[in-house]
Amino acid sequence: MRVLVVDDQPDVCEFVAFGLQRAGFDVDVATNGREALERQQQSAADVVITDIFMPDMDGIETIDRIKSQFPNTRIVAMSSGRSLRRQDYLSVARQIGADATLSKPFSTDELLAIVRRLTTERPESKT
Repeated sequence: MRVLVVDDQPDVCEFVAFGLQRAGFDVDVATNGREALERQQQSAADVVITDIFMPDMDGIETIDRIKSQFPNTRIVAMSSGRSLRRQDYLSVARQIGADATLSKPFSTDELLAIVRRLTTERPESKT
């Protein structure tokens, strides 16, 4: 299974990528939404894990565009915003297509539980 991690903070990308690689996932990293779309178009990931707040193209737009072009790709939105704001943005992310959300900071166990669940479940069919 291939996972694309999208975050403008290198330490977050390293943490997420390391945990996923140790669990046997093939991991690619992008630093913003535009780069993520380019990578997804070159070689589609099964799961995209994206931050909400990034320069260039934020996570909300990234989720929307990936879901429209790659409807079977599973998406995890993550955010470290303030409690009220984070809940609002993560809720919006779910409404536009995120399959799961993570509030930063999170543990490797939390991350792996979500990614494993998403890679074993079949995406809901949109009829």
